[in-house]
Parts: sequence; C-alpha cells; structure tokens
Amino acid sequence: MISMAVYNDREAFIPYRRSDLIELCIRDGKLSVDQQATFREFCDILTAYYHFQFHGYLETIKYNFDPFNPDAVTKVVHQPNPEELQQMEAELIVAVTEVLESANYIPLSQESLQRAFKVKSLIDLKTDIDFNEFEQLLCYYRGDDTQTITTKRWWFWHKEIQLDILKQIFVFLRFKDATYFEQKNVDVSTLKFIPGKAYVYYYQNVPKPDLEFLFPNIKTSMTWKDRLLIGVPAIGAAIPLLLKVAPQILLIIGVIAFLMGYPLDIVALRADEETVKDFVPLLLAVLSLFIALGGFTFKQYTTYQSKKIKFQKDVTDTLFFRNIASNTSALGTLIDFAEEEETKEILLVYYHLLTSDRPLTPQELDDRIEEWMDEKLDTKIDFDIQGPLNNLAKIRGNFTQAKHLVKDQPLLSFDDQHRCRLLPLDQSKQVIDYVWDNAFGN
Repeated sequence: MISMAVYNDREAFIPYRRSDLIELCIRDGKLSVDQQATFREFCDILTAYYHFQFHGYLETIKYNFDPFNPDAVTKVVHQPNPEELQQMEAELIVAVTEVLESANYIPLSQESLQRAFKVKSLIDLKTDIDFNEFEQLLCYYRGDDTQTITTKRWWFWHKEIQLDILKQIFVFLRFKDATYFEQKNVDVSTLKFIPGKAYVYYYQNVPKPDLEFLFPNIKTSMTWKDRLLIGVPAIGAAIPLLLKVAPQILLIIGVIAFLMGYPLDIVALRADEETVKDFVPLLLAVLSLFIALGGFTFKQYTTYQSKKIKFQKDVTDTLFFRNIASNTSALGTLIDFAEEEETKEILLVYYHLLTSDRPLTPQELDDRIEEWMDEKLDTKIDFDIQGPLNNLAKIRGNFTQAKHLVKDQPLLSFDDQHRCRLLPLDQSKQVIDYVWDNAFGN
C-alpha cells in the first residue's frame, strides 16, 4: 500500500482548463519540436477516447434516470415494474457517484448539511427541511473558499462578514412515493415537487449558511425578530383601541343581556331602558367596532404578506443567479466536468513521467506534480495519483517497433521496485491510436 501525503486544506480539483495545461506542458521547454507535435496528437486522441468513455456513462445515467425524471417529455413504451425501478435506481446512484468521484467532488453528509443549516443565513428566515421525505440524497461539492462581503444591518450601519462559499455544489435527491405523504395527511396536489421523482441541481458560489435553500421541500416562516417587529406594534396599537371601545363593548353586552332577560345589573353595564330604546346608535357602535378591528387586522395581514413576498424574492434570487443546470442538463454538465477532470489528471501524469530523467515511484510522481502546479500556477492541490495511474495501465494496444508488431502493451507498467515505466512517446501514440481505432471492436 502506497502512502501519499494528505493535505486537509487542499482539494484534488485542478482549477484550469485542459487546453491550458497542455499548452503549459509544451511551453515548459522539456519537449523537442518533434515531440511537441506528437504530444499534441497524443493529447487529442486521448481526449477523444475519454469523451467516448464518458459518453457511455451519460447514456447509462440518462436511461436509468428517465423513470424518475420530473421533466420527461417522451412517452414510455415499457413501464418498468417495481423490481426494475429498484434496479434502475441502484445503477443510477452507482454511476452518478462514480462520475462525481472522477470529477473530484467531495461528499457532504446529512450531518454536515444539518450543521450548516444551524449557521445563521444571509436571508433572515426560519427554515426547516424534513430529510425523512427523501428516498435518496446525494450532496457533493467542489471548491471551498472564503469571501468577505458587506451587509446592511440598519439604516446607516454596514458590517463586513466572512462567508464560507462552496464554488460548485451538486444535489441529487429522490422523494418518497405519494403513499408516504398521504399517510401524513398531506394534500399531494399542494406539494412543490412530484412524489417519487428525482431532482438534480447544480449550483455555484453558494454560501454554506444558504445550503437549505437548495432543497425544494424547504419550509419557511418568520423569525422571532420579525414576529416581534410585527407583534409589538400590533399589541401597542390594539391596547388604546380596546380602551377606546371598551365602553361600547360593555354597552352592547348590557343591551343583549337586557333583551334576553338575563338577570344582570344593567346599571353596572351602563345599559338602561332609554339606551335600549335607542338601538340605532348601538348598531353603529358595533359596526364601528368591527370596522376598526377589521382594518387593524387587515393592516397586520398585509404587513405579514409583504414580508413573506420579500422572503420569497430573496430565496428566488439566491437560486436563480447561482443555478448552473437542473435535472437532465445537470447530469450532462456533471459528465462534462468529470471527463475534463479525468483527462487533465492523466495528461499531467503522462507528461511528468515522459519528461522525467529517471523512473519515479507513485509517491515521487505525486509530489512532483503538486510542486509543478505550485511553481507554474501558484496553485496548491492534493493530486489524486492512483486514479490516473490505474487508467494509464488499463490502456493497452499494439505498436510497431523495428518493423515488428508488438501486441497488447499497456501505456504504463511497474517494475519490481514499483516504479512507473512509461512507453516512449511515439509508441504511446501508436497504442492510443490503436485503442481509438478499435473502440467499437470486440
């Protein structure tokens, strides 16, 4: 077992385009002019080969996702039975997880999400998410950064705060079937999602405290501060109003008691026979009381609705401006990212083995690539060496040497001291060319 250096403050993600890394390798000065041309051709064929490989992943994911796709527009010739659906879901989860790992995404557990939910959000809302409503939940991120932003606290007071930002986040979730919600006496028609369906989201630059807004089953309500801001003025306005109408209330009670023959002290209630005879003013008093209370209630209701609309706008802005893709398009985007990432890793490994003046162990190669990235691009990464080594060792094909055909040779092998042995560039190009030409062969 090879022990690799582990950096808790680094990620395996390579934050540069594949084409830029290829150009950087060529400008590095370690390849001759002839080698540069051959290296470009090798990179082009290798990129095409891995594009083909990941297209297979995409077809598998699309096929198994279709029964759970809430946006499906095509008709189904064969409706999968429950056993088939279970098998398709299992294959879907396995394929998506493998692609996420290939793209160097890091899992966020449910416990990590719940810890993030406890941190105060920029959007001043009380939120709740019921994880029991999910049949499946995958949450992965890539890129953890810190940003300083300025927030407005009061009229003239602004405050700078440090926010943890997830540069990209991928969420896959499937809700439980309608039976689960019906057993909870939930009207399924009022839900914002379709029970039993899967939802896939791709977001960027999401503050960790705002992660809960990415889930479609989020329930929001006002915070205690908002309730006090509405409730305290309400109580303050209600007290003088009640004091003002209290005599009218007593008067109405007295009249009703007098007319119904209850043995109440109508004098104490300030209702006498003359007052009872003059009932029109009493009716006006009742009407004015209800109008006053109704107007006050309506004012408080509209205040609450305005606050609720602002909350919804804040959430919509958070999602809209940070959304990359959703559902099928999100899965296609994930495939693109994974293909790019895996190819970059292989090319970096191949280039550094090709230009090394001696055979390297995996540990030495890992360290060399990390140092090169730091030196050339001022970027510190925790390079994942084992994946690209395995991929290079799996690529096998034929090449011609001194007019003799050499069959079934891997691009990469290991000697008895577990040092990496790479085929020369010309032979490597022949092997990858052979593999690409026979991609559809037996």
